[in-house]
Amino acid sequence: MMIMEYHNPVLLKETVDGLNIIDDGVYVDVTFGGGGHSKEILSRLGEKGRLYAFDQDPDALENAIDDKRFTLIHENFRYLKRFLRFYGVKQVDGVLADFGVSSHQFDVAERGFSIRFEADLDMRMNQQSELSAYHVVNEYDEEQLRQVLWQYGELRQAPAMARVIIAARNVEPIKTSEQLKTVLKQFLNHKKENKVLAQIFQAIRIEVNQEIEVLKAFLLQSQEVVKPGGRLSVISYHSLEDRLVKRFIRNGLFEGEPERDVFGNFEVPFKKVGGLIVPTSEEIKQNNRARSAKLRIAEKL
Repeated sequence: MMIMEYHNPVLLKETVDGLNIIDDGVYVDVTFGGGGHSKEILSRLGEKGRLYAFDQDPDALENAIDDKRFTLIHENFRYLKRFLRFYGVKQVDGVLADFGVSSHQFDVAERGFSIRFEADLDMRMNQQSELSAYHVVNEYDEEQLRQVLWQYGELRQAPAMARVIIAARNVEPIKTSEQLKTVLKQFLNHKKENKVLAQIFQAIRIEVNQEIEVLKAFLLQSQEVVKPGGRLSVISYHSLEDRLVKRFIRNGLFEGEPERDVFGNFEVPFKKVGGLIVPTSEEIKQNNRARSAKLRIAEKL
């Protein structure tokens, strides 16, 4: 099969090193994409090792690796536990996740992920999903739009943006990325135009793909799927994701503090391994999309 152009894997060595791979271990790459991380894992596994990978994007299936130790599961990784059970796997030695949108998805104009192209408002990672960017922009009420832009884009002008979108779509539907840019033009300061647009598109994409709920479901399942002594190696790209990963590793919760016993101790599923890892300036120079990546590694207790 033809290998499609995806992005160079971010923090490739560091992320796979974090799994502390054993020769005959069983591992999962929940964000297969172009297969870069998976190939590196396979290169470190022995003949009895196994690697399962998840990807809901049909385009990623073109990159399937011809290796008897490898299985590609065409599903969202929010169903991690269910589909591992389907293959007879209850626990694994490590799980890798890279939550970035692939360069391939950004570079295919009709997918609607990029601010660079004129495209229909889509942004679905799973092309079978009913919820698209068009539905979010044209059917969410003002409060829902404000929440999406504020929570997922961290945009201070979210209330005003939501009002402007509502007013514009009452005249005619907003069907394309260029129409959306035009509608929100008053908020696009020339010096920061691309940054603000990226935040707007990010917010809508996260909502369309329910990325935060998927992340939470994945982390909760990882505490059951990863065996004691096994590793979790996770790359996040924006502060909302990274905060959730950090809190989960530290507390086993996404909000608040865990209950302590009479001695002031509390149980958590994982312990952190090392500190936060970010790309070197050299890697960012070679791959600009690595600039916001944050890698956290944890070990199951």
